[in-house]
Amino acid sequence: MLIKKICTSAIVLATLSLITFASLADEVNVYSFRQPFLIEPIMQEFTKQTGIKVNILFAKKGLIERVKREGELSPADLVLTTDISRLMKLNNLNLTQAVDSKVLTANIPSQYRDPKQHWFALTTRVRNIYSSSERVGPANITYQDLASPEFKGKICTRSGKHPYNVSLVASVIAHQGEASAKVWLEGLKANLARKPQGNDRAQVKAVKDGLCDYALGNNYYLGKMLADPKQVPWAQAVNINFPNQKTTGAHVNVSGVVLAKYAPNKSNAIKLMEFLSDDLAQQIYAEVNYEYPVKESVPASKLVASWGDFKADQLPLAEIAKQHKAAIKLLDEVKFDL
Repeated sequence: MLIKKICTSAIVLATLSLITFASLADEVNVYSFRQPFLIEPIMQEFTKQTGIKVNILFAKKGLIERVKREGELSPADLVLTTDISRLMKLNNLNLTQAVDSKVLTANIPSQYRDPKQHWFALTTRVRNIYSSSERVGPANITYQDLASPEFKGKICTRSGKHPYNVSLVASVIAHQGEASAKVWLEGLKANLARKPQGNDRAQVKAVKDGLCDYALGNNYYLGKMLADPKQVPWAQAVNINFPNQKTTGAHVNVSGVVLAKYAPNKSNAIKLMEFLSDDLAQQIYAEVNYEYPVKESVPASKLVASWGDFKADQLPLAEIAKQHKAAIKLLDEVKFDL
């Protein structure tokens, strides 16, 4: 039966080795979109406290397709992702299972977890608007302002199709409806200083270089730039602004985790999920990667806290995620990246 399900002998051998690997006692297997510098110290602490060994497969892409391809034979217990879109994709492909954990529900606010308990946020990250400290200064600004004529030629952003921007567009749809969101997106496109390109840090550099006065970017990139001597001048050239403080609040995305549908080490996996949501792991997320802890009692790092308090959008991420397909459709319709 196994051979009938597998296409090639090479895949058979690989799969069998993974099955053996996954069946060892006192272990847990993690597929991670998140980078080793952040995840490995957290996993080492988990092993130290529990004696459970963590095996990790790191990749920037392809992990969801791998879990789907492996099916019931997958060794994956948990999948760590960098955004809500991947959490929802895993769920929509029926690659997850629900977790009934009082620890998780106590540590993670309801708007940052699946109503049916199939995915859980581990950190939050704000989609900020950066402004030139020289030409603009601190800005009391909204996402909607970016579509106003006064911002013509003043805005830089990465691809609209990047998950961070798709999520932002989805949030606008969730609050205002598709028709209004399309008008806003057309206005934003008309105000771009250049074709969408690069990553979030590249937008801040563009502000420093005078190519634009405003840029969309996640909050933690400011911390990363300040930690890189070559990029400190980029970071010093901008102010970080929390949008929509008098209306809906700033859009917040998440990193998160799911329990794989066929997790061979389910009990250990849930222990790890609970550990990731609790104080020590949350502190590591905050200090190492400048993200906001999802557990409200854990403080942000001193650097992140220095940027000030802010009002976050309270609309459940599950509601925003429902609009992701509509967001991609609108981005195509307005030809945002062209």
